[in-house]
Amino acid sequence: MADNSKGETQTYEIKSMQGFMIFPGQITTYIADKDMPWEYMWIEFDGLRAKSMIETTGITMNSPVYHAKRKDLREEMKEEMNYIINHTDSSPFHLIGHLYLFLDCLVRSAMSPTITAGSKLREFYVHEAIEFIEHNFQNNITVEDIATVCGLNRSYFGKIFKQAIGKSPSEFLLSFRMAKAAELLKLTNLSVAEIGNAVSYENPLHFSRAFKSVYNLSPRNWRIQNKSSL
Repeated sequence: MADNSKGETQTYEIKSMQGFMIFPGQITTYIADKDMPWEYMWIEFDGLRAKSMIETTGITMNSPVYHAKRKDLREEMKEEMNYIINHTDSSPFHLIGHLYLFLDCLVRSAMSPTITAGSKLREFYVHEAIEFIEHNFQNNITVEDIATVCGLNRSYFGKIFKQAIGKSPSEFLLSFRMAKAAELLKLTNLSVAEIGNAVSYENPLHFSRAFKSVYNLSPRNWRIQNKSSL
């Protein structure tokens, strides 16, 4: 049983080799059949691109059951889940790599066939924008630069990006840079100034203000609370 987007409780039956998604804040209860109990495995994930990835699968709070449209990809997805579960002592970057492989299999095996050509084109532009950000966040890029790479005017680009991601391009760029900065604060011994410079902030004060706007803590205090032992 799970609450849908309207807060109404719905009951779903899950069969062998199917799955279900539990969304943030969603109230759920799940039990195995008394006569034919099942085994299951699960992983929890979040991130800046999680929402947009899941939307492409057609899995929603109102339709949370996973149906694989390709058996080979379903099996690959299961293997990646098993790998992550059995290698929890691996480095964060190593596990993130396998999480991306899992998500790739999930998206390709469950992608809804009802996605229109127009939405596929918008999805392509958003993917190109995010890929550009991932490879250039450390440089002094602007939203205008990102729109130009996609071959779109800034206004239209901003509109389709926010529809897909839930954030404006500038908000996403800031969040992405600060997420990278948080990784460096947690996993390295680089100074705050060096980390700011690594995510395109030459002025440490400007970096500190930007970081605090996202995490509500200064970089130094965030590091104290979240530092991993190296």
